[in-house]
Parts: sequence; C-alpha cells; structure tokens
Amino acid sequence: MPTRVHLPATVPPLAPERLHSLVENRTVFALDAFELNIFETHRPALRVPLRLAGLALTTMLRGKKVMHLPARPAFDYLPGESVVVGEDELMEIDFPDACLCQPTQCLAVAIAPDTIRQTVDLLNERYPKTELPQPWALAGPDYAHLTNTPELTGTLERLVAVARTPDAAKDVLAGFTLQELLVRLMQTQARQLIFQDYTRHLTTHPLAAVVHYVRQHLTEPLPVEKLSAVACMSKATFFRLFKREFGLTPVEYIVRERLAEAKRLLRHPLASVAEVCMRAGFNNVSYFQALFKKAEGLTPGAYKRQHSLNVA
Repeated sequence: MPTRVHLPATVPPLAPERLHSLVENRTVFALDAFELNIFETHRPALRVPLRLAGLALTTMLRGKKVMHLPARPAFDYLPGESVVVGEDELMEIDFPDACLCQPTQCLAVAIAPDTIRQTVDLLNERYPKTELPQPWALAGPDYAHLTNTPELTGTLERLVAVARTPDAAKDVLAGFTLQELLVRLMQTQARQLIFQDYTRHLTTHPLAAVVHYVRQHLTEPLPVEKLSAVACMSKATFFRLFKREFGLTPVEYIVRERLAEAKRLLRHPLASVAEVCMRAGFNNVSYFQALFKKAEGLTPGAYKRQHSLNVA
C-alpha cells in the first residue's frame, strides 16, 4: 500500500457547460505576487504543450499525467506530488486516463523571478545558513519532482484559498503566503536532497551525517544530544538548523523514519504489530498505534490487512 498522500483541499471540477476546452481548460486567478492556474482535462490527449510565465510550482490534484520536460526522461505525475518547472520551460503532457467522469486536475502557481529573488535574498540576509555549505536557494532540476509534505500542502491550500477569496486585502495576504510557500518548497527540496541522497553529501553537509546515523541506529535510543554530537554542533544550534533546513524537528524526523520502517515490516505476512513496533524502534505499542494512525489514517493492523489483500 502506498504512503498516505498529502493533497490540498479539493477544487470541484467545472461543469461541462462551463468548460472552454476538454484539454487543459484553464481557470486563472491573477494577483500581484503570482498567478494561480487550475487546469482540467476531460479526455485523453498526448504531448499537449504548455508554457507558463516565470517559475511554476505545479501540484496534481486528481488523475494522472505523463510529463515530458527538456533533457529529462518522461515520468508519471500523480496526486500527492509536485513539480517545479523552470522559467518559461516547455512542458509536454500526456493524459492517458482523463475523461468527463474522471478529469485530470492540476494547480500551477506561476511566480515572477523577481519575487523569488527578493524572497531568497531576504532569507539569506535575515536567516543566513552560516553553519551549512549552501545558502537559501531553489534546487536544480534534479530535485524538481517532489513528494508533497504536510507543510508544503498546507501552505498551498492557504494560497489557493487566498487567491479565490473576494477579500480586498487578498494581495497583501497572498504576498505573505507566497513567501511561506517558497520557504516550504526549499525545505521540501532540502529533504529530498539530504534524506534521499544523503550518501552523496556525507563529507559536505553536517546534517547528512545525522541522517546516516539515524538510518544506521533506528532501533536504538536517539537522543538529540547524540545527534548534535554527530553534527559537531551544540544541541541548540543543531535543533535550530535542522528545523530551519527541513521544516521539522529531529524528533519528528526520527518518528517518520521509524514509521516508514514499520510499514516495510508490516508487509511481512508473519510479523505481528507488537513485533513490528519493537523492531522499528518504538517501545510502546499503544503509542506506536496512535502515531501510525495519525500519519497514515488507519491502524497498523488495518494497514497490514489491506496490504495482504492487495498482495492477494
């Protein structure tokens, strides 16, 4: 069973009589700081070209796309994922499954380069990453296809709500929310950079060494004091940098890693929930069950049964 996906609040598809096109019908909300686009496709189509002004953060809401971007292999694009598209970059998109009864729907936030530059400069001026090798910046195309985090999804949801409101002050509110969105986007990219590719950065990024240590000692106690020593930082500095870089605390990261390990172990047909709890690094079954249900929306036992049904 896949990991629980994080989606912004749904935007109802347009009724057929309100559509201007069955392929990439576009609804636009133009604000001072950005342009919000909602695209809907209601029939299969191949290699549909699309280009947006400025850098764009796109997020799938429903359906499936196959994305063709310059100098990159084609990839499936599904709900719970986001793609960062470079300034004026041409996208070519396949819609293999779209139909009137099950349209494909995607959000796209187009952001002017000056807005991004101002936000990044502000972050580097007020919150410089003096202890880390890289300043605040959006990552390159290798980290453009992202799995949504709860934090990124929540900010996107607020941005959509602000864009669609008739509030006279919405441009002011939208500017603040866009700044938060850019921070969340950089944190999400940093998670992918370090959490998934940490072995490439062990000698250059102190937090990569921490991720490596956590992965190697997941079933052991992992006090913040020990992790800060691995990072060669004081406890306070380590905690502050970790939260700023990734948007979650070291303890929250450890819990997520242990839950991911628990999901892997639950797929074994002979593993009990109590055994999985201990092998994943938890020492209290009730606490483990509560955390698992909060993260995945179902209990470990229900997850195990669903996975067994899927395998069967």
